[in-house]
Amino acid sequence: MKSSFNLVPFSANTAPEVEITGDIKHHNNQLEIEYKLTGDLSQLIIPKDKDTPNRQYDLWEHTCFEFFLGIKDLSKYWEFNLSPAGHWNVFCFENYRQDIAEEMTFNILPFQVTQQANKLDLNLEFNLGQIIDAEQNLEVGITTVIEDKEKQLSYWALTHPQTAADFHDRNSFLINL
Repeated sequence: MKSSFNLVPFSANTAPEVEITGDIKHHNNQLEIEYKLTGDLSQLIIPKDKDTPNRQYDLWEHTCFEFFLGIKDLSKYWEFNLSPAGHWNVFCFENYRQDIAEEMTFNILPFQVTQQANKLDLNLEFNLGQIIDAEQNLEVGITTVIEDKEKQLSYWALTHPQTAADFHDRNSFLINL
């Protein structure tokens, strides 16, 4: 099953003039996600690969591509953070913002980043079998944090159902796979 997405900023007044689109696909318990960030990237702060990519905390404090996976009718969900610099992390929550733990079944997330003047692509493909059974129905929230040259963050998602940006809100997990 494949779905395309187009993220919207929480506040258009504070968001840079960029577009974030992509595709997500779930087949034989393989998940593939591709983000496409287009626009004047010179106005953004995009982390560069300075170190060997590894698991890191607080990636969302800078430009970071994220997605959330939940199992239909269960409160448990996972948060995946992917920095354009290659760093990553995965967290598991037992309920809405509760009982957070690093998901240690992953030692690496194999994603690639390519960047041109006005376009950045991030592609990830991995097996979900370590955390989710193939027959389970997924609910997905796709999000991105963008940092501009003034170090201002903007929050992008499929939808923003709350009065504050909240990527953990299951009402924003709009894609069913």
